[in-house]
Amino acid sequence: MSWENEVRELERRRHLARQQGGKEGIAKQHAKGRLTIRERIDALLDEGSFQEHGRATALPDYDENDELTGYVPANYVVGFGKIDDRRVVVGGEDFTLKGGSPNAAGLRKSVYAEHLASQYRVPLVRMLEGGGGSVKGSARKGGTVGEPVFSEPRFRIIADAMGEVPIASGAMGAVAGFPAGRLVASHFAVMTRHTSQVLIGGPALVERALGTRLSKDELGGVGVHATSGVVDNVAEDEYDAFRQIRRFLSYLPSSVWQQAPRVKSDDDPERMEQDLLTAVPRDGNAPFDMRAIVEMIVDIDSFFEIGALFGPSQIVGFARLDGQPVGVFANDNRHYAGAMTAAAAQKYRRFVETCDMFHVPVINFVDQPGFMIGPEAEQAGTIRFGMAAVAAAAQATIPWAVIQVHKGFGVATAAHYAPNSYVIAWPSVESGALPLEGGVAVAFHREIAAAEDPDAKRKELEERLRDARSPFPRAESFAVHELIDPRETRPVLCQWVDWIQPQLQTLTGPVRFPMRP
Repeated sequence: MSWENEVRELERRRHLARQQGGKEGIAKQHAKGRLTIRERIDALLDEGSFQEHGRATALPDYDENDELTGYVPANYVVGFGKIDDRRVVVGGEDFTLKGGSPNAAGLRKSVYAEHLASQYRVPLVRMLEGGGGSVKGSARKGGTVGEPVFSEPRFRIIADAMGEVPIASGAMGAVAGFPAGRLVASHFAVMTRHTSQVLIGGPALVERALGTRLSKDELGGVGVHATSGVVDNVAEDEYDAFRQIRRFLSYLPSSVWQQAPRVKSDDDPERMEQDLLTAVPRDGNAPFDMRAIVEMIVDIDSFFEIGALFGPSQIVGFARLDGQPVGVFANDNRHYAGAMTAAAAQKYRRFVETCDMFHVPVINFVDQPGFMIGPEAEQAGTIRFGMAAVAAAAQATIPWAVIQVHKGFGVATAAHYAPNSYVIAWPSVESGALPLEGGVAVAFHREIAAAEDPDAKRKELEERLRDARSPFPRAESFAVHELIDPRETRPVLCQWVDWIQPQLQTLTGPVRFPMRP
């Protein structure tokens, strides 16, 4: 006796599941300039590497003779795959079915994605498009409703996974409700420029609740979220989003129990760039290009910036030094002179926690004039967010190198130093309790006001105190490890990368304070 009939039926159901929303549903998706979830998975992963879980999961209908009369596939696709030959879990809503709003089978598979990544200790990639729950059917009486009182909270695994494995999420279309929550519960979130929106509630819900009529783009398009901090980066299209996700994951280990992958570098660790000698102007108030400085020091073409438009006075991202992945922090003095705003502090804290959790060493280029001041800064709660950034650095466990480039003033500067930091200084650095101009105005206001020429007196005091802020006395007092020629920065940091290798080998497992959204 054979089971051939049942096997044929199994194959038929697997075939039906792969049909998604049918030819019409797929055509509508393509007409909007968007890929289907299965096309996205194929474009993201190494060719032929996808191993789907739950291939026959669906909502079936049977007649009175138990014959299959209808078959709606689960509208969430999930499974294993490989990116650059490293195993990942990948999943996402099928928008061609019910607009991505999860049916019962799809919801189970979506929850399973975090469990799968956590169980096998591999990165998770979500490609999101769809809404949350629906009121349809919620008014039915009879039967079992709700979750058992002894059930573990659904969001527990989402929070736990964030403390164990890298999570990257992409908004590929309209993402609302629960999927929007999943998007931000990631270490890296990207949205497409022309085809995606991120919404707590859609236009119909907003109009009904608030009486405000707005389009999806007006509520949660790129114009809103490129600077809101909800997403980290904006991609030109879906393929660019896949490239960014793949690149983000390349700097990180598969889980907190592994080391970040060091690769062979063709960039000479002894390379010294002549332009570094003139990168910082002698005029202390003149702006300069900090990104250019970073890129001259790290491995060529290795800098991957994250969240450039949110909290723009603070630069964060990943790079490599002699093949070693490192987290990069730097101040951009072209925005608020590099001052730490509330938004910049939030971005800073999240990235410190990401690097610490995945045991990625940090290099920090300091040009910090202090916390942002003024009525808007006070209203934004800058000091609270700023101190959270300071606390994150103070409790970090990773190797940390500091390059004192230009300015270092006030409490905000403490956010740039972790325990046992390796500190090198450039001749251009100036540091103290307050920026010189503001400090002189506060400390010597009576003397300045009483002078025959207040402006001349103020300049005289500033110049006298500026001489006392020279980095040479700090180097002579061993307040920094080394005072160096800026051109020596790459060789010095590459030496440091070699020094920390034994320490990195001991840094595995969860940290005391993992990153949260």
